[in-house]
Amino acid sequence: MLLRTIIPVLAVLVLSLGTAVQTEAGTMTDETALTEREKSIVVISAFTASGDLERLKPALNAGLDAGLTVNEIKEVLVQMYAYAGFPRSLNGLGTFNAVTDERKARGIVDEVGREASPVPADMDKDAYGAKVRAQLVGLEKDISGLPWQVFSPTIDIFLKEHLFADIFARDVLNHRERELATIGALAAMRGTQSQLRSHLGISLNAGLTPSQLRDFTEVIEMRVGHEEGESAKAELTAVLDARKQ
Repeated sequence: MLLRTIIPVLAVLVLSLGTAVQTEAGTMTDETALTEREKSIVVISAFTASGDLERLKPALNAGLDAGLTVNEIKEVLVQMYAYAGFPRSLNGLGTFNAVTDERKARGIVDEVGREASPVPADMDKDAYGAKVRAQLVGLEKDISGLPWQVFSPTIDIFLKEHLFADIFARDVLNHRERELATIGALAAMRGTQSQLRSHLGISLNAGLTPSQLRDFTEVIEMRVGHEEGESAKAELTAVLDARKQ
């Protein structure tokens, strides 16, 4: 098999340069390529965020066929409201509901999967969210005092207490899978290149390898669109080049 050269959650976050990058050259094996299940997370997120329900429907079917549980896909669709808004998330959930009904009518029994584990009632969401954000960005402590935080402290509270606490604390998906969903959505939307670049860096911190992110850009190009794929490739190149400095 031929070797291939394979290979930061909003624009407000800074790109971490402190995390070691794994080798960029490797054979596309199960260990370095995205699985079909992971690719489905990317594609489902992309079509939900772009509002392309016609293409979302077969992507949802493919995701179930690839081994995603009903609850895992629901979790992806719910997370999308933090990036694409409630209308797109709700439309995605409505489409998925119809897909599951159709599959049941055809006698297909899909695995529902487990529910999210309960979180402590007294959890300090601000502290928890700050810790998760710092880990994902690759810093020892949470970012603070940035211009946008001073200008709008409210959005910083929402980011920590809701996105990185309420949502990221739900363990139906792990952080790596949530980042795949995020970059899939950002790659499919217009005007979100800076956020995509930030989240590609965060994806490395969450455990995805450069080769898997190369695979991600191929999935975007082949299954979502050529323009979107080329844009994702350019952003990934910028991220990896910055980490070499």
